[in-house]
Amino acid sequence: MELIDTHCHLDFPVFDAEREALLVQWRQLGVGEYIIPAVGEENWGRIRTLAERHDEIRYGLGIHPWYVGAQTEGVLARLESLLASRPPGLVAVGECGLDLRTQVSQEGQIEMFEAQVRLAMTYDLPLIVHSVRANDTVAKILRRFKPARGGVIHAFSGSQHQAEAFWQLGFRLGIGGVISYERANKTREAIRAMPLEALVLETDAPDMPLQGRQGEINTPGSLPVIADMLAQLRQQPLEDVISVLHESTRQLFPLGK
Repeated sequence: MELIDTHCHLDFPVFDAEREALLVQWRQLGVGEYIIPAVGEENWGRIRTLAERHDEIRYGLGIHPWYVGAQTEGVLARLESLLASRPPGLVAVGECGLDLRTQVSQEGQIEMFEAQVRLAMTYDLPLIVHSVRANDTVAKILRRFKPARGGVIHAFSGSQHQAEAFWQLGFRLGIGGVISYERANKTREAIRAMPLEALVLETDAPDMPLQGRQGEINTPGSLPVIADMLAQLRQQPLEDVISVLHESTRQLFPLGK
């Protein structure tokens, strides 16, 4: 059964020179499908083009909190127009959310996030949510809107209480390189305690490399390692982990096939 990388930025220029060969290489490693989240209007066209060229690539459209201030007037109207047209390969709204590490206005981030939650609800799509040092605020917003299709909390890093709150709201937790870091013990324990169905796999390539690979370009080729680490962390057979997470991902995203 092929692994699905639910969050990787394969459109980034770092992959331009070898993307086609790498896709073949990753397939040989067992990675067969990908979801590319947008960061802003500047890469909407790029990821749509990639999805048109590769059946195994799907994508989300949205505005990442880091890029909120860089968007031009009318961006939400243009996003809504694209979502309404339901282009082939579109499976989510995002990447959107909150990041309290950045200098981008928190008020502006919240306004843009809430607008995208509304769009996801209008067009019946799951959300890909970026939440950094903002889990409680993000949960509060999601609790208020109650988006029926739920989504993923990308690169979840938090407590068991926060994990359970997101799961109760219909959001799965994106599991990637974070679990390889021993200092992330609180998050590792939370992930160990959650139902396996509450998890999906991701890499965030080219970012978030595994422990010991800091400074290297991360790729979807690390996904089998992450899956194996998760199985060891939970003390469950790898085959069972892959099977359940594959089904969980397909329940969440309209991947087709």
